[in-house]
Amino acid sequence: MDSKRLRDVYEDLHRHPELSFQEHRTAGVAADWLREHAYGVVDGLGVTGVAGILQRGDGPAVWLRADMDALPVGEETGLPYASGVDGVSHACGHDMHVTWLMGAAAELAAAEDWRGTVVAVFQPAEELAKGAQAMVDDGLAERVPRPEIVLGQHVAPLPAGMIGLTPGPMWAASDSLRVTIHGRGGHGSRPETTVDPVVIAAATVLRLQTIVSREVSTTETAVVTVGAIQAGAKHNVIPDSATLLLNVRTYDPKVRDRVLNAITRIVRGEAAAGGAPRDPEIVIEESAPTLTNDVAAAERTRRALEPVAGPFGVVNPGQLPSSEDVQVLATAAGSPITFWLVGGADPTPFRGATTVEQFIEVAGRIPSNHSPLYHPIPEPTIAAGVTALVSAAREWLGDRAR
Repeated sequence: MDSKRLRDVYEDLHRHPELSFQEHRTAGVAADWLREHAYGVVDGLGVTGVAGILQRGDGPAVWLRADMDALPVGEETGLPYASGVDGVSHACGHDMHVTWLMGAAAELAAAEDWRGTVVAVFQPAEELAKGAQAMVDDGLAERVPRPEIVLGQHVAPLPAGMIGLTPGPMWAASDSLRVTIHGRGGHGSRPETTVDPVVIAAATVLRLQTIVSREVSTTETAVVTVGAIQAGAKHNVIPDSATLLLNVRTYDPKVRDRVLNAITRIVRGEAAAGGAPRDPEIVIEESAPTLTNDVAAAERTRRALEPVAGPFGVVNPGQLPSSEDVQVLATAAGSPITFWLVGGADPTPFRGATTVEQFIEVAGRIPSNHSPLYHPIPEPTIAAGVTALVSAAREWLGDRAR
């Protein structure tokens, strides 16, 4: 694979970030690349999703997935190829994911020593946790061969080339909720004539903090975050409503149900206690399931990754609170999934680290995904990710010699 050309592709994608379900240019770049390398292309899946199909006789099918969307985050890296779109950037690194999959697709197309089917899946709207489901709803599993395995990887603030793979639950389920508390507005000088939703919202925020501390066992994991409170527009006006934006992270579906039920109970209870004129509205706006690597598949994939992992090798970072919707693709296909991290950071700050815990500690001190300062170093990150994806795919594809 021409490394300079792939580097140019990466810088081009980085300069032209596109938000969720708006990835028209990115999808076009991916589709043109696939056609150039003899893939059959199905595009427009879930609005902007693309699937490339390359078949080499009978054998297993493998889905390789990359997400394409950017974030509404202004870039502050100062890179010569920084985002040219105000307030939008690839702060999560999905441009790297697209580059990896394009490179892997080209390498597999150039090789003649495997059999089966490679399906390159370029997915929209991961940041909304809606893109995978959109592709499924648009018939992805019926329009391409069903896979024996779904494979994917995510760039991370670990030393470039390091691979992190956790068997079993790896990334948390995520639920983002919008809670609207209704009151009765009026003049700030006459609160007795109103039902103040700001006060109800404040009491609700405090009470929500007791869910994890009092309703979740110390042997279980959950996070409840109130990320925003929106109410009112003037000092002396009590508004008619207040809105809370919440995010919940869990691993166990039973814990998830318990936490979501507790949120509903508390929000309704506080609204009733505050005299709200009507019930609050609780809407789950975004939801991604727990990303659970099939244990046997993860072990098989790990063996394929170890020879190409570079000096830092393959490590087990354990369960992480990040979230992903790639599990939706595997569930829809009825197939196991293996998903891993690929380090993309300058190795210098990690000098002296020898344990997984130390590497993760250092990673917490440098710009990470979703930061306006975050960016992977292109090399050796591009080459490392392409090699990892190709090696994993080859492990699951058939061998011409057999």
